Amino acid sequence: MTTQVVVLGAGYAGAGAVKSFENEIDDGEAELTWISEQDYHLVLHEVHRVVRKPSVESKIAIPVDEIKSPETNFVEGHVANVDTDERVVELDDDTSVDYDYLLVALGSATAFYGIEGLEEYSLTLKGLDDAREIHEEVKAAAEAGSRSEPAQIIVGGAGLSGIQCAGEIAAFRDQHRAPIDIKIVEGLDEIFPGQDPEVQGALRKRLQDADVEILTGDFISKVDEETIYLGGGEDEDPEELDYDTLVWTGGITGQEEVAEADVDKDERSNRIFADQDFQTSDERVFAIGDSALVDQGDDTIAPPTAQAAWQAADVAGENLARAVRGGPLKTWTHKDKGTVISVGDKAVAHDVQGVPINTFGGPGAKILKKGIAAKWIADVSSAKRAYDAWEDM
Repeated sequence: MTTQVVVLGAGYAGAGAVKSFENEIDDGEAELTWISEQDYHLVLHEVHRVVRKPSVESKIAIPVDEIKSPETNFVEGHVANVDTDERVVELDDDTSVDYDYLLVALGSATAFYGIEGLEEYSLTLKGLDDAREIHEEVKAAAEAGSRSEPAQIIVGGAGLSGIQCAGEIAAFRDQHRAPIDIKIVEGLDEIFPGQDPEVQGALRKRLQDADVEILTGDFISKVDEETIYLGGGEDEDPEELDYDTLVWTGGITGQEEVAEADVDKDERSNRIFADQDFQTSDERVFAIGDSALVDQGDDTIAPPTAQAAWQAADVAGENLARAVRGGPLKTWTHKDKGTVISVGDKAVAHDVQGVPINTFGGPGAKILKKGIAAKWIADVSSAKRAYDAWEDM
């Protein structure tokens, strides 16, 4: 019987691994089944563009039929459970798919850290539906009838997603002359926490130039229907911020779908422990991307970024083919090629491989940001789609 290989997820890790495996495997060696709850791959690091301009979704949602070969079987469905004993992926429509080798690339879910009211009252930015909803909420908040004038939009979390989301909301405000005040709230002492002060300063300047107020140093402690509470404790009352729309981008956790899978994982987050070859404690199960905690040696793990997932996918697909053949697996080490972040129509680039300037903005950073998105789209789909998407990136 032909070896059955199954890939879960259509993000950077899943889509990239499918392309890589198809390139590595010979006809008749294995049958590949690709499972995702959407029939498209989303260029997630550009999804914030939809917050300002919903039509961009046609450029960044790539149908799976443009990505996979005709021989690969695609199943649209939500994974309910992975039974590693029976080697079965169970879907929520009561169907199942058998596997000999499985790659888990389901991405991450938003972490709410048990903060009272946060999940109930906030919007997130993990997919197209989320971006559309933020657009509609921001649009509605700017119209007559909002609780306050100007409308109060708060973005919680000043990492990549939070900064880029705030930038797009500011661009929407300016484009439509909308009465909106925008605040970005970060519990740590600086935006883009843990990064070089030079890039932090460059991002802060561009957010301030976009008239985004930055509040750092106090964590959100509670949220209700109208108010966000910052800080507070036994000896002090929390600061209160009224809001019309709250977008939460403050952290990630693993997916519940793998909670019962018999592989070693972080008990709190459900992210799966994987070696540098992506193999887990079950030699038949591999894991990459945000679903995984991929060992990098010296007690470090690969970062949960699009760049890392993109790099890992190429090796993971090859390792699936090697596993089918019973060959040795390759190890992978993440190589940081730099970071490029958009703030509306501007961008900041930092520590870019091959560029002598540590941090820069202007047209160079903007073109680089476009180029990164275009290259991925061309690699996973076609040069024509990348060309068509260029202006909106």
